[in-house]
Amino acid sequence: MNISEKNFNKIFNGFLFFIAIAMIFRKPCTWLIILFAVFNLFFLKKLKFTQTSLLLGAVIASPLLLEILLFWNNNSYLMGIKSIEKSISLLIFPLFILGNFQRIKFFKLTQLYSFFTTSIILFFFIRFTVIAPDLMNKYLNGIDLWEMGYEFSNSIGIHAPALNMHLSFVAIINLYFVFNAFRERKGFLIKIVNFTIFGLSFFFVLFVNTRMALFNMLIGFVLVFFYQVIRKYNFKKGIGIAAVGLVLLGSIFLLFVQKNPYMKEKYTAATFAYMDKIGKLDAIENPEIKVFNSFVTRVSIWKSAWELSLKNLPFGVGASDGKPELDNYYKQTNQHFLAKYEFPTHNQFLDFLLKYGILGPIVVFLYIFTIGYLGFRVKNAIIIAFFFIFFTSNLTDDFLLRFDGIAFSGLWFSIFGSYWLQEKITAGKEELVF
Repeated sequence: MNISEKNFNKIFNGFLFFIAIAMIFRKPCTWLIILFAVFNLFFLKKLKFTQTSLLLGAVIASPLLLEILLFWNNNSYLMGIKSIEKSISLLIFPLFILGNFQRIKFFKLTQLYSFFTTSIILFFFIRFTVIAPDLMNKYLNGIDLWEMGYEFSNSIGIHAPALNMHLSFVAIINLYFVFNAFRERKGFLIKIVNFTIFGLSFFFVLFVNTRMALFNMLIGFVLVFFYQVIRKYNFKKGIGIAAVGLVLLGSIFLLFVQKNPYMKEKYTAATFAYMDKIGKLDAIENPEIKVFNSFVTRVSIWKSAWELSLKNLPFGVGASDGKPELDNYYKQTNQHFLAKYEFPTHNQFLDFLLKYGILGPIVVFLYIFTIGYLGFRVKNAIIIAFFFIFFTSNLTDDFLLRFDGIAFSGLWFSIFGSYWLQEKITAGKEELVF
C-alpha cells in the first residue's frame, strides 16, 4: 500500500489522539486499538528501531511477558489466555509507537488530548445534571455527598478512581499549558481558553472526589510549577506567580470544601477510622457503612494478600487464580466482610506478588519507575507527574489488572519513550540501527 509520509504521519498521530481521548470508554477504545494495529501492519517497513528503543519496548511489554513466562502456573489455561488478552496492548503500543517514535508530536498530542478530554467530561457533566436532577439536587444541598463521584463515573461507564486518575493527569497537563501560554506570550484569548479548560478539569477532579487523585493532582501542580516557573523565571517573578496561583487554587478549593462538608470527614475521620481493627473488620458493627472505603479495609486486604503470597512463593498462584485464591483465603480466615464483597488486592505490587511470586513486584517496579526515569531525563513535568500518579495509584489500587490502567499506561509510556528517544537522537546520543 502506497501512502505519502505526510498522510501517514497525520493518520498515525490521529490514531494516537483518538485512542487517548477514548481511553475512558473501553469498547470504542478497544476497537480503535485494533484498527491502529491493523493499519500499522500494512506499513511494517516504516518501523525504525534503535537498541535502546528495543530495550524500552521490552520494559513496556514486561507485564505481558511475565504472564507468558509463567503461563504454565495457571490452573485454568482458558482464564490465563483471557488474562493475557487484556494485556495485549502492551505489545501493540511499544511495537508500533516506539517503532515510529520520530513521528510523535508530543506537545501537540498532549495539549489536544487534555483539551478534548476536558470537553468530553464537560458534556457528560451537563448530561448528568439532566438525567440525574435528584442526585444533583442532593449534592447541592449537601446530602449523601459521598456517592456523587461514583454515580457520575458510573453514568459514563467507568470506575471512579480510574476516571479520576485520568482527570488528574488531564488537569496537570492543562496547568502546564496555562504556564506555557504565559511564558511564550500567547494572545489574550488563548490564555483565557487555557485557563478556562484548566479550571474545568480542576473542578471535575474535585467533583469525582477520590482521595489519591486529588493528592496526585496537587503534587502534579507542584511539579509543573517547579519545572515551568522556578526553573525558567527569576526568583522574584517565580514567587509572584506562585502567590497568584495559590490564592486562585486555594480559593476554589476552600469554597468547594465549604460547600462539601463531607469532604472534611472523608479526608480525616472516615479515612483513618478503626485502625485497631486490621484483619478484624467483622468486629465492627455495620462495616459496610463505616469502613467500606476506609484505610483499615485496604490494610486488612493487604495483610491477607501478603500472608497468602508468602505461602505460594516462589512462583505465585497464577494469573488466573489470584482473585479466587484471595477470596478463598478470606473465607478460610473467617473474614466474612471481605469474603462477602470479594475485595481485590488494591495494591499492584501485592497483586503481582500473589500471582507471579518473586518476579511480580520486580516487574511492577521496573515498569512504573522507568516512566519516572524518562521524565527526569528529559526534565518534563508532565511525564514526572504521570509517573507519580501511576505509582501512588497502584499503591492503593491495581490498575495493571484492568483495561483503563493497562492501555492507559501502555499508551502514554510508549509516547513518553518516543519523546525521550527523539531527545536522544537530537543530542546525538542515539542512532537508528534498523
